[in-house]
Amino acid sequence: MKNHLVRAVPNLFTIGNLLSGVISITFNLNGYLQMAAMFIFLAAIFDFFDGRLARRLKVNSEFGVELDSLADIVSLGVAPALLFYSLEPPSIFTTIAFMLFPTMGALRLAKFNVKPTRGYFMGLPITAAGLLMACMGIFLYSNAFITILLSIFMVSPIRIKKL
Repeated sequence: MKNHLVRAVPNLFTIGNLLSGVISITFNLNGYLQMAAMFIFLAAIFDFFDGRLARRLKVNSEFGVELDSLADIVSLGVAPALLFYSLEPPSIFTTIAFMLFPTMGALRLAKFNVKPTRGYFMGLPITAAGLLMACMGIFLYSNAFITILLSIFMVSPIRIKKL
């Protein structure tokens, strides 16, 4: 029984990540944009700990990796993109940036899941990109050019050292 509880702990953090993203989207849809940004930050905190807990407890699993990626798409891809879209005046660039951000985030996560790296990330992690979008959201600022750049950086070949 204890082993099952220990194995569930990292996945509970991943579910916390996902729920934070869903709550962010809910706040966004109700016009509470700064609260939406705060829940993106909370999602990133959960995301920071889920993998570390799984490794420390030695309960890594394919299920956990897949669940983490799905949660990240919602909380660090869709939620920040929606926050951006809610703040930015409508334009073709706004629409392109809104579509690119979660799409490039999903491609980056899929690429990492298929070909993991040790000691570095290939491309900007979706967590970092989502946090930058949330930072802008805290100040009720958005910028289509920055959002497009972050989208491109997520799938770029640049190497970023892991913390």
